[in-house]
Amino acid sequence: MSLIVHRIGPACTIQDQGRTGYLDQGLSRSGAADILALHEGAALLDQSPNLAALEMAGMGGEFEATHNMRIALTGARMQASIDGSPAAWNASHQLSAGQKLNIGATLAGNYGYLHLSGGIDAEVFLGSRSTHLTARIGRALQQGDRLTCGPDAGNSGMKLAAAERFSGGVLHVVASFQTPLFDGATLERFAQTNFRRGARANRMGMQVDSDGDGFAASGQLNILSEVITPGDIQMTGTGDPFILLPECQTTGGYPRIATVLPCDMPRAAQTPAGGDIRFEFVSMEQAEVMHKTFLSDLARLPSKVEALVRDPHDIPDLLSYQLIGGVISATD
Repeated sequence: MSLIVHRIGPACTIQDQGRTGYLDQGLSRSGAADILALHEGAALLDQSPNLAALEMAGMGGEFEATHNMRIALTGARMQASIDGSPAAWNASHQLSAGQKLNIGATLAGNYGYLHLSGGIDAEVFLGSRSTHLTARIGRALQQGDRLTCGPDAGNSGMKLAAAERFSGGVLHVVASFQTPLFDGATLERFAQTNFRRGARANRMGMQVDSDGDGFAASGQLNILSEVITPGDIQMTGTGDPFILLPECQTTGGYPRIATVLPCDMPRAAQTPAGGDIRFEFVSMEQAEVMHKTFLSDLARLPSKVEALVRDPHDIPDLLSYQLIGGVISATD
């Protein structure tokens, strides 16, 4: 079973949860920019969140089903239709052979995800199907490609309430090894500054702008290159913060003022250009609690899936709904 790609945006790549264990060889994790969206799609299709999906940065494409199959749409909401009929987002749908799925531009956020029942069957390299453009592992999807998947006989027509993360907000951070290089006044100003996501962004990192002065570390020109990971907030020579994303480099000499918690990385990646961002320092103990809560929430997602169209017999408070609007006639 497969989807034929008739039209595709410029930055659509196959992603799973990424590959780990290769930082010492200069290879960063890659994987989905919004891990939560992978888990949401898995819950909607009742399958493993380790399977690969199509990550669509800003723009989707046109796809044609070669067989009957199920799909799910999660992440940043995008314009979507099946044979011209609107398709609900954060929901699963049945595609019949020959039907065409059209996915347009993002309406909120940056990264939308197309999941296939059984996962996308791409080549496994170093334990992952994730494309890593900067490392030249895989490539962006092109017109004429096919997204293949295995047989599936599950249910479609399911929906899941999406966690709000598409308009910016507070990003919780912990101190990094280099945080002490910034004096107390600079750290306090950093935590009190209202930032905006800048226009410069890709899967390596995203610029964060503010109206005030930059943020400089003491002796930052003499900092040795050290290991870095997604979530680290680097300061450039002009003092502008960059939040590093899944395809970031593995070492760097720019000072890092803090690190965004993994549970807040979906919000960081999905903040649109111009979206407001604030950074809030938390202790390691608080960070551990927040991370455990995030993992628990991911595990509970399958229990929150419900039918896209509910049976009236399953609605206990049916009489509280306004089922008819306007004026009607019983005789016309």
